[in-house]
Amino acid sequence: MLVYLRVFLLATFFGVLSISSAVAAEKIAVVDTLNAIFNSSTAQAKLKKAEQSADFLALKAKYESSTADLQAMAKESESKRLTWSQEEVAEHQKKMGYAKADAELAVQKIKAEQQQLQQSIIQQLGPIAQMALQELVKEESITLLLRADSVLIMDPKLQITAKLSERIDQKASKK
Repeated sequence: MLVYLRVFLLATFFGVLSISSAVAAEKIAVVDTLNAIFNSSTAQAKLKKAEQSADFLALKAKYESSTADLQAMAKESESKRLTWSQEEVAEHQKKMGYAKADAELAVQKIKAEQQQLQQSIIQQLGPIAQMALQELVKEESITLLLRADSVLIMDPKLQITAKLSERIDQKASKK
């Protein structure tokens, strides 16, 4: 009976040892594909170009102008409100409402432009990122690839997002 127990313990020990060495042989990596896309030089150049476009600058100027008007009207209201008639107060509030609506509309347009640009970048660089990621997985013999948003704790050495950004730039420059 004692011999069987020893054989069982040795088999269990070597079984655990072989499982742990098999796990150690696995190559695990973590990636944030969207982060890799938007941190690539290619995407950054597109974002910068869009921010410097005439349309975007006009929207930004409209927002800043409306905000400045709103602040000036609020300051004027604060200093003169006690001397105004009810009609003047109502007229001033109406003007402030228009300025606020203009500012909000400009913000909505800016957000819409940014979302459209982001979608355009994803459509253009997404397939390139997928090819680049497949190449990285193959080259680095990665057997398990995890999305960064699925990981709670990890060793930073497992992160391949920066490598993916570099690879996206390499591939995008060839097109």
